[in-house]
Amino acid sequence: MDIILIPGLWLDADSWSDVIPTIEAAGHRAHPLTLPGVGAPAQESADIGIQDWVDAVVAEIDRIDAPVVVVGHSGGGNVAWAATEARADRVARVVLVDTVAPPEGGQISEFEVVDGVIPFPGWDFFDEDDVADLDAETRERTAPAGKSVPARVPTDPIALGEGKRHAVPVTLLSGGMDDATFRQVITQWGPYADEFAAIQDAEVVRLGTGHWPQFSKPVELGEAIVAAAR
Repeated sequence: MDIILIPGLWLDADSWSDVIPTIEAAGHRAHPLTLPGVGAPAQESADIGIQDWVDAVVAEIDRIDAPVVVVGHSGGGNVAWAATEARADRVARVVLVDTVAPPEGGQISEFEVVDGVIPFPGWDFFDEDDVADLDAETRERTAPAGKSVPARVPTDPIALGEGKRHAVPVTLLSGGMDDATFRQVITQWGPYADEFAAIQDAEVVRLGTGHWPQFSKPVELGEAIVAAAR
């Protein structure tokens, strides 16, 4: 399979570097992406929104002359889901890494804008559960990889459309929740619960990691993506 790897906020294609060998060893072709405006100053990225990120993924799907698996980490899950809606006939499966499928109009989150962009806030910004499996060496090694993102991207509402995406199988790789726990918890998430319920074929796999398994357990994440691709 051709597997498109979409990073979350502040990350680029290199964030998948430790995951890709496992994917390729299983015979798949990995296509890690750096999305528009990542690391660019405000004068170059001010007009870039979430739809530009979606369009970049759609362009990659169109470039690959075969069915694809689309993987989205964190906020990249919003991008993966909208791109799947646009090319539902070309996407064989969506893999969401520690995130959920957003409903129409869903946003990633809100962060402080500095000099017209949103810089990586540092590992200490995040909840302990999210970063508990990132040891000091990993945090020191990966923090410089965090790049700014365009100011509009995290708060732009996602546009989804007709609902063709719901027929595409979904694997949700959850850091901490197993299938039964996730299905119980998501019932409390309003429109996110409705969006998940609309998916015709969905599975939840517990990774047992924090929010960045590509850094803390890259081999295990690669194996989980390969299993989903099967």
